[in-house]
Amino acid sequence: MTKTGKLLDMAKKMAEAAAEKAIQIEVPMVIVICDAGGNMVLFNRMEDSLLASMDIATNKAYTSVALKMSTDTAADLAKESGQLFGIASCDKGRMVVFGGGFPIVEDGKIIGGIGVSGGSVAEDMTVAQAGLDVLK
Repeated sequence: MTKTGKLLDMAKKMAEAAAEKAIQIEVPMVIVICDAGGNMVLFNRMEDSLLASMDIATNKAYTSVALKMSTDTAADLAKESGQLFGIASCDKGRMVVFGGGFPIVEDGKIIGGIGVSGGSVAEDMTVAQAGLDVLK
């Protein structure tokens, strides 16, 4: 199986687990998985999720790969006193600096990212983490 095929298989499992969590907490979400280059591998928009969440989830997945950190970690660094203040306006506005995006790590290497949007930051993070947890 190619690396792309393997990541797509992983992405499907992650998206299914994330969607199950979103259903459990009764918040429709958009779930996006990207590869290590920030290219979309999987896009899942649950019925009745926010239209704005399509772009936000995509950019959360991208940000987690581009910065090699979770988007909530980037949020702390992007504060006015933080080392990455101003980062949110970089990369043509693609940087999202609030929680809901995590890098996907395999054997110590970032192979992709997951981004989730549709609820509160805490809900987005919970749903994204459910997607990551399926890989354990």
